[in-house]
Amino acid sequence: MRVECVQEKLRQALLLTERITGKNLALPVLNCLLIEVKKNSLIVKGTNLELGVEVEIPVKTLEEGTVAISGAILSSFVNNIKSDTSITLETKQGNLEVRTKHSSTNIKTVPHEDFPVIPKISHDIEFSIHPQEFISGLKSVWYAAAANSMKPELSSVLVFCDGENIVFAATDSFRLAEKRVKTKKTKQFDPILIPHKNIQEIIRILNEAGEDVEVKANKNQLSFVFNGTHLVSRIIDGVFPDYKQIISKEHKTELTLLKEDFINTLKVANIFSDKFNQINFTVKPQDKICEIKTINSDIGESVNTLDSTMSGEDISISFNYKYITDCFQSIHTDSVSVSFNGVNKPAIMRPVGDPSFLYLAMPTNK
Repeated sequence: MRVECVQEKLRQALLLTERITGKNLALPVLNCLLIEVKKNSLIVKGTNLELGVEVEIPVKTLEEGTVAISGAILSSFVNNIKSDTSITLETKQGNLEVRTKHSSTNIKTVPHEDFPVIPKISHDIEFSIHPQEFISGLKSVWYAAAANSMKPELSSVLVFCDGENIVFAATDSFRLAEKRVKTKKTKQFDPILIPHKNIQEIIRILNEAGEDVEVKANKNQLSFVFNGTHLVSRIIDGVFPDYKQIISKEHKTELTLLKEDFINTLKVANIFSDKFNQINFTVKPQDKICEIKTINSDIGESVNTLDSTMSGEDISISFNYKYITDCFQSIHTDSVSVSFNGVNKPAIMRPVGDPSFLYLAMPTNK
């Protein structure tokens, strides 16, 4: 293999693919990147079996070939050498020689025959979407999924189509987040369950897409194609909980609060929360009282009042602090509404004036 390419294009290709690789003692070739040179293209591939990514860049091919090499070493070298316009890659006696005008190095290669095939999906589902719309949906909900669960569907983000909206949802059974992203470009498709552990890398790679991405899926895999990049993720074969039945359309008590005041009050209250991070809301609309109380037998207690607009019945109810505060990263309005439907029912939080996001938190048992 011998090829000349633009250093910056190679650097970008390595940046997208190298993070996918990692330490795999059972299959050492997964610690490597596969570099294929065909015609006037260089294709860099990386996979951890959960995710796979290919990036194709234009090159001047002097000799075609394939090589597997440590992604961490090659990426570090290309990122840290003096910037040059051109870089040459050439295989010599089991090594990959990497040359620029100002530097030269030899990196050991490994047999590439065991490198897994990154599948090209024969799709059952296909649509296009702007990458930032898809990223917005994932970022708005993925923290609500269980990082690890015996039920794979709880360690995933659900994506489905509802009219002109793509809906993203996640739950760990203690809280639920739902984000609706409006798009007119999407065709109807069956629900997709994306594994929680793949979300961060999908977001990172989609951030590099400037134009619309082509999304394809079948029963087992989901792919994104853009600008010479092909990203594939395993998807979960399961049934997501029918969460719509627990979202009450009625409420007995409702608050409207300034988001920043709410956040700051929760932070102060949490200083005195117990080992379960429990905070207690007391709302008395007729008396115009909204309090957040925390008690820790080892430290003391704190009672904090909040200015709010409130209506409905009196209620005293407790929640896990984290399950309340996590959702603020998805709320971009100045005010937030909180609805209660009784002491044993979940609270529902929404950004005021933005119907695209909904968050539900289950109360804790005293």
